[in-house]
Amino acid sequence: MQQPILELRSISKLYPGVVALNDVSLSFREGEVHAIIGENGAGKSTFIKVITGAVQPTSGEVWFQGRKLENNTPQKALENGISAIYQELNLLKHLSVAENIYFNRYPRNKYNLIDYPAMEEQAKKDLGRLGVRINPKTLVKDLTVGYQQMVEIAKSIARDAKVLILDEPSAPLTNNELKYLFDIVKTLKAENLAIIYISHRLEEVFNVCDVVSVLRDGCHVKTMRVEDTSMQELIRLMVNRNLSETFPELDSKRGEKLLEARNLNSDSVKDVSFSVYRGERLGFAGLVGAGRTEVARLLFAADTLHSGEILLNGKPLKIKSPADAIRNGIVYLSEDRKQLGLFLKLSVSDNILFSYLPKLANALGLIRKDKAIQLCLGQIKDLAIKTPSPNQRVSNLSGGNQQKVILAKWMLMSCDLIIFDEPTRGIDVGAKQEIYKLINMLAEQGKAVVIISSEMPELLGMSDRVLVMHEGTLAGEVPKEELSQELILQLASGV
Repeated sequence: MQQPILELRSISKLYPGVVALNDVSLSFREGEVHAIIGENGAGKSTFIKVITGAVQPTSGEVWFQGRKLENNTPQKALENGISAIYQELNLLKHLSVAENIYFNRYPRNKYNLIDYPAMEEQAKKDLGRLGVRINPKTLVKDLTVGYQQMVEIAKSIARDAKVLILDEPSAPLTNNELKYLFDIVKTLKAENLAIIYISHRLEEVFNVCDVVSVLRDGCHVKTMRVEDTSMQELIRLMVNRNLSETFPELDSKRGEKLLEARNLNSDSVKDVSFSVYRGERLGFAGLVGAGRTEVARLLFAADTLHSGEILLNGKPLKIKSPADAIRNGIVYLSEDRKQLGLFLKLSVSDNILFSYLPKLANALGLIRKDKAIQLCLGQIKDLAIKTPSPNQRVSNLSGGNQQKVILAKWMLMSCDLIIFDEPTRGIDVGAKQEIYKLINMLAEQGKAVVIISSEMPELLGMSDRVLVMHEGTLAGEVPKEELSQELILQLASGV
C-alpha cells in the first residue's frame, strides 16, 4: 500500500476540564479524498488545528512526508504544503483575485515593483487548473461566495499545496456551486493531492470521498472505505445510538390566527400575503434569492416595509425596529448566527441574558445577580445546552449549542412567533434531532413557528404547510397532505 504523506500518531489535546482529542492516530494518502465526520464537539476542529500548527498537541506526533514536524506553526505548515480552507473564508475582499492568490508573495519586476501583468497571468493559469474562469482583476468582494471559495483553493494550489483541508466547504454554497466544488475536488485528487474533507452532510461523503474516519468525543472510532459503509452506519458510529426517526412527530393542533401579513412590499418582496397560526410550523421554500429571508426580515422589522400591513392578534402592528418586534413577541434566529445572532466573545450567560437585562434591574438600575444566575441555569437545563459552565465563551460551543443559546435568549422574552432561518445549517445529525424536538415543543406550547430552509427533507418533515417563494413573490401554498419535493420545486422554479 502507498505510504501516507501525512500521519497523526497518538495525538491528544487536553484543555482545562476538557479532552478535545484522546490518542487519535490517522493517516492520509496522496490522490485520496479522506472524510472526517463526527458530531459537534467530536474533536474535528482541534484535529485540523493540530495539523495546521494552530494548536500544539499535549502529546503525540505529526509526521509529514516521512519526517516528524517539530514545533509546527501555521506558517511552517504552509511552507511544507499543508493548506486549510475554512468555512469563514480568509480573503481580503477589497483586493483583486490575483492579489489575494499571491498576497505577500507578489512577483516583482526589475525595479522591485509588483509585476501585475505577470501576477494576473499566473493567477489565470492557477484558476484554469480548477476549470474556473474568473478575471484576475476582479475585486473579491464582487464575487459570489462560491467563486470566493474557488479563489481560496487557487491560492492554496499556487502555494504548491500537497495536503488540502476543506472544512465544511459546502455550507455556504448553492446546489449549482456545490457541483463545481465536487468537480474541483475530483480534479485535485487526479493531480495527486491528499484531500481532507470535513462535512456534516453525509451524502457528500458518498458523493466525493474515498475513505471516511469517524470521531466521537475526541476519540477515533473507525476508519473505512466509503464503498464499504452506509449512511445509517455512519450515523450510528457518530452518535453511538440509532436515530430511527429523522423528524420527530408532533402532537399539536393548529390554533387561532396569530399573525397576518397583507400585501407586503419592499425592495425584494412583491405583494406577499399569508397568515401564521398558533401551534403550527409554517415552512418557507424557494431557490436562493427568492425572498424567503427578506419576508422574515420584514416581520422582524430588520428591513424597510414600503407598503402593506402586518396584523398581530387581529390588530395592525406598528413596528419600526427589531426591538419593537421583540416587544411584540416576534423573534428571529438568523441563518448567520455567528454574525447576527451571537456575541461570540461573550459568555453563554451574557448571551442568554442580554435582551432580558432591563427586567433584572432593581430600582437603582443594578442587576440582581442571583436572579440572573437562576434564570440562566434554568435555560441551560431546559434546552439541554452542553457547556462546562455558564461562563464559557459562546464561541467555544458547537453549532447546535450556539443555536440553543440564541433560542434560550428569545424564550426569556415570552415570544409568540419564532422565525428559524436555516435552523440546522452547520449542525450535525444528532444535534439536528434536538433542534427539531425544540421546534415541536414550541408548537405544542401554542407558539407559531416559521421555518425557512434550503434542505428539502427538513421542510417536508418539519412543516405543517409550506409557502413557496419565487423571485420575491408568493408562488403558492402546499398543505401537509400534498407536500412533495416535485411540487415545491415546480412552484419555486416558476413553472
